[in-house]
Amino acid sequence: MLITAFDLVKHGEKKGLFSNQKKPKDRISYVSFQIEKGQCAGLVGESGSGKSTLARILLGLEKIDGGEVQIDGMTADKWRRVNRGKMSVVFQDYLSSVHPSFKVKEIIAEPMRLLKQNQNLDQKVLSLLEQVRLPSSVLNQYAHQLSGGQLQRVCIARAISTHPAILILDEVLSSLDVSVQVQILELLETLKQELDMTMLLITHDVEAAVYLCDRLLFLHEGSLVEECKKDELFEVSHPFTLQLIDSLMPFQLDKK
Repeated sequence: MLITAFDLVKHGEKKGLFSNQKKPKDRISYVSFQIEKGQCAGLVGESGSGKSTLARILLGLEKIDGGEVQIDGMTADKWRRVNRGKMSVVFQDYLSSVHPSFKVKEIIAEPMRLLKQNQNLDQKVLSLLEQVRLPSSVLNQYAHQLSGGQLQRVCIARAISTHPAILILDEVLSSLDVSVQVQILELLETLKQELDMTMLLITHDVEAAVYLCDRLLFLHEGSLVEECKKDELFEVSHPFTLQLIDSLMPFQLDKK
């Protein structure tokens, strides 16, 4: 197993100084799961279910109040120190995740520069643009000059620039038009086939998860209520999971 989470707990916070809430509800409550090397897993849940909190825990951006995350048998903190640049993320808000004064070529090159991977940098950037299906004409443009779909592709190119072992996709489709969402999903499917990565798609959109992922994890109110392989989706039993898949038509599950 590549990623293993044991009984993760992240406490909630009181909403105000004079709140009557005696004990805030946990944002993450005893969540355990495993993601195998090379697998694409989908973490599916409603807004506020704890999905992004879990992503931030995996990235080391939030401390946990209980439990442990291991990667390849090491604590996640140690693994990230030993494997700098090998865990990448693409966030939902593509505008706030890039430096506004950077051109596209600088945005994509930034992680490689930080890791001192400067050899043939211009050629690497061009190759990454090609991988995410963007023309070289965008190299000298700024973020505000791009469409949302183009900028999200730039963020994906930046994320894969260091050849990560783990790629976390945190609601990467939510801010995009439906037609652009389809294009980004198709791109991610291609990258999934081409690159040797473990992927975690965090989404409220069960259709997107079914399209891209091999395995689905369902998070509800901070708890992992069910998990299954994609071809086992109609065998689930938890009411929350059943509610999510009610809208899915059989043809949407044909892609396995």
